Amino acid sequence: MKHIHLLPWLIIGALCAAAFFLRFVLWGYSFSALVCVCLAGVIAFYEVTGMLLPHFPGAIPLIRQVFTVCLAIGTAVVIITEGIIIKASFGSPSETVDYVVVLGAKVRVTGPSASLWDRIYGAYDYLKANPEVIAVVSGGQGEDEPIPEAASMYEELTKLGIDPDRIWIEDQATSTWENLHFSLDLIEKRTGKRPEKIGVLSSEYHLYRASLFTKACGVEFVGVPAKTSRVTQKINHFMREVAGVWHYWLLGGRYDTP
Repeated sequence: MKHIHLLPWLIIGALCAAAFFLRFVLWGYSFSALVCVCLAGVIAFYEVTGMLLPHFPGAIPLIRQVFTVCLAIGTAVVIITEGIIIKASFGSPSETVDYVVVLGAKVRVTGPSASLWDRIYGAYDYLKANPEVIAVVSGGQGEDEPIPEAASMYEELTKLGIDPDRIWIEDQATSTWENLHFSLDLIEKRTGKRPEKIGVLSSEYHLYRASLFTKACGVEFVGVPAKTSRVTQKINHFMREVAGVWHYWLLGGRYDTP
């Protein structure tokens, strides 16, 4: 058996400990925990196959070569996808729209989550800078939420001084597709006309996927980014969004709606 190198296994242990902490101690960092586990698994694979090499000199090199090629392809796919997400994260907030849909996020018993606060402040800044725009705050009430996300956004935006008449509430949506679909229905119901273009305000990492859903609704998309205030959360969510984008690409963006 090949001599065991201590350093790689210390790194594996540290990654596993970090994964446990991110998954079970911190809230909202499960994807970062998964990344740590995957990194630990990659290191463990090369260490274990290295120790087995003297016993299986014919098979191990081939197995490692196939794994390395797959790993390289997967890494390239992730990097390219992340590049697309980052490019879309800047949005085009200076483009003129009549309506902006503000996508909801978690509401806790103590109030809006960090992500929801980021979107509330982003909506406030955008509405102050664009006094003619109507906001549709969109988000229903989850089983563990005290009030609908839309109601929470409406409450905080009016407290910040935004005219209540400029904020329309859509409080039934439970997904991004429903956020956009129901918001467009609300605009059409209140105005008699379905808009051809809407602004969508969401966390910057979410704008690319939001653009796909918006275009699937047959409407031109204008992205308005809400900057994520927590750096660790931004890193986690930008990584997680890669999985979300591929979920969309593989399963499609059109979902049945009531």
